Amino acid sequence: MTESAAYEALRASHLGAELTAAQCRTLSAMLSLRDLADGEVLVPEGTSDNHLYALIKGSLAVARGAGSPEEMTLFMLKAGDLVGELSFLDDNVHYASVVSRGASQVFGLERWQLESLLDSEPHIVYRVMRAITRRVHQAQHRLAAQSTELSNYIFKQHGRY
Repeated sequence: MTESAAYEALRASHLGAELTAAQCRTLSAMLSLRDLADGEVLVPEGTSDNHLYALIKGSLAVARGAGSPEEMTLFMLKAGDLVGELSFLDDNVHYASVVSRGASQVFGLERWQLESLLDSEPHIVYRVMRAITRRVHQAQHRLAAQSTELSNYIFKQHGRY
C-alpha cells in the first residue's frame, strides 16, 4: 500500500475522523493492506485477532456459520466501516465470521502498533479509542432500534409470527 493510498484510506474511514493530517500520516505508516476475493473470510468465527480493520472498498458480511448450509448473515458492512473493534481491544473471540461479498479491500492495524504510540503520540491513541467507542455506540443504538421494532411487530401480531 503506498503511503498516500494508506493516508487517503485512513482519512475516509471512521478511524480517521478526528485525526489531524499529521496524525493520519503517522498512523497510516503502520497500516497493512489486504485484498479479499468474493467469499474469502477475513476473520473466522470463534477466533481471536489482534487487528482492527477498516473496509476501504467492497462489502463484508458478518455471518454466523459462514460456509455452512446454515450460514446466516447478521449485517453488512460498507466502505469506511470498522471491523473487529471489540476483539482488537479485549482479545475476545469473534462471535461471527467476517466474509467478503465481492472483491473487497481492507486495511489493518495491529494492536501492538497502536500501543507503541502510547508514550510518543497519546492523542492518536485517544482519538482512535474515541472512534472505536463511537462505532460501538452506533451498533448498540442499531440493535436497540431493531429490538424495539421486533417487539412492536410481535405485539401487533398478538404474539403470532
